[in-house]
Amino acid sequence: MAKKHSVNGRDSAGKRLGVKVVSNQIVPAGKILVRQRGTKILPGRNTGMGSDFTIFSKISGIVKFEFTRGARKQVSVYPA
Repeated sequence: MAKKHSVNGRDSAGKRLGVKVVSNQIVPAGKILVRQRGTKILPGRNTGMGSDFTIFSKISGIVKFEFTRGARKQVSVYPA
């Protein structure tokens, strides 16, 4: 008699995506602000975007989440 087995019994590890800092938080240069797939949040002033769409700060300062004209979210860093 054959044993029963589950066909769907596998899962992948979480990718730890999402926003890593909050608004008005002071961050150092090079700090990762958002990990994402695609451009859900756009880079603003004093921020850069990596090849995997990770947004990071270019300067030390205060984080601000803002809306662009097209109602898209962007994250900026302003000098403290």
